Amino acid sequence: MRASAIADWADGELVGPDVYVDGAGIDSRELHGGELFVPIIGARDGHDFIDSALAGGAAAYLTAREPRGGTAIVVADPARSLSRLGSVARERLDHHVVGITGSVGKTTTKDLAASALARGHRTHASERSFNNELGVPLTLLNAPDDTEVVVVEMGARGRDHIAELCEIARPTVGVVTAVELVHTELFGDLEAVADAKAELVEALPATGTAILNADNALVSAMSKRTVADVLRYGLHDADVRAEHVFVSRDLRPSFHLCTPWGDAEVELSMRGAHNVHNALAAAAAALVTGVDLAAVASGLGEATTSPWRMEMMLAPSGAVVLNDAYNAGPASMEAALRALAHLDAERRVAVLGPMAELGEHSAEAHQRIGALADELGVQVIAVAAPGYAGEGLLDVADVEAAYGALGHLGPTDAVLVKGSRVAGLERLAARLLEP
Repeated sequence: MRASAIADWADGELVGPDVYVDGAGIDSRELHGGELFVPIIGARDGHDFIDSALAGGAAAYLTAREPRGGTAIVVADPARSLSRLGSVARERLDHHVVGITGSVGKTTTKDLAASALARGHRTHASERSFNNELGVPLTLLNAPDDTEVVVVEMGARGRDHIAELCEIARPTVGVVTAVELVHTELFGDLEAVADAKAELVEALPATGTAILNADNALVSAMSKRTVADVLRYGLHDADVRAEHVFVSRDLRPSFHLCTPWGDAEVELSMRGAHNVHNALAAAAAALVTGVDLAAVASGLGEATTSPWRMEMMLAPSGAVVLNDAYNAGPASMEAALRALAHLDAERRVAVLGPMAELGEHSAEAHQRIGALADELGVQVIAVAAPGYAGEGLLDVADVEAAYGALGHLGPTDAVLVKGSRVAGLERLAARLLEP
């Protein structure tokens, strides 16, 4: 795009040369050159990094302040202008946009779907977990001009949030992974969570497809809330389903994929039995857009996940470290504990941070996870998370104390590291892997 066109679309004023701009970014440290820098005002004011962005190769920048040289586009609100530019970028895409939401599994499903879709289409997908009012337009703006399918992850912090993201991305395929106890402090109850997630299928056109988890009752019921075609996935009564699921000793699932397009064998490189559901959702998204079944199976098998999600590594001590520290809620915590229990080890320890933003459900959820750990024979070290309970549980204050509490580790030990983002337990996983 030319800077002058961006100024017109963003209802701004161009100051400086009318340069070409390729893509956009909000972090001056991650620019590759040629982008539009968008300063966001949050914990820090992005305007303070305009000089760094220009030095890093930004071709132009939005600003609500006085221009600081180079090519500036003066706007009232850079964040709102970013949303508008994302919508313009969507207008330039002639093909599918796949939207993915749900309480758990969004990012992994996005990674799986992108890999499967890429076997039949030129595909672009959200980076990491870019799933909000900044990440969605950035994903659209950074899609190469020849892109045929964009995969957009959509998160929600409240009602109408996903609806607003759908106004920008206008998805043609919508995937809902699950409705679980996550962010209930913000939503209130599960029904409110379901209402928020259903905004994706409600936004789909009549020519689109809603891909719904048949094994999650609140998700499956969303079929009544869309004018689009509905395709269900799951382990039992579903259009796209998995049969003969097997999980290897190193936690890699394989299964027989049954679909309206035929059957295929799938072996995932990702770890954890819960990823079978994510793979089914991704397979459905690729199949409805015309990707060949054999290519879909191959794409699923070669997909890699984003960092800190079921990463299994061998520490110098010989212990197995299962790093699932990106985030945590009751459903993902249960899946991770069951994965740990499946490992061949004499001693299994789960270092758990709190499950945040559960509101009035918090106490019960933490107690239930503590009881499950007891049932599975897993020792729990709780890091700044007094809500857990169980036999042999250790409460510690921080990562350093957790490291000390683990004691000597050896080849017969397996350690799970998991908690909500506030816990920052990826630091412990990194420490355990140091020589």
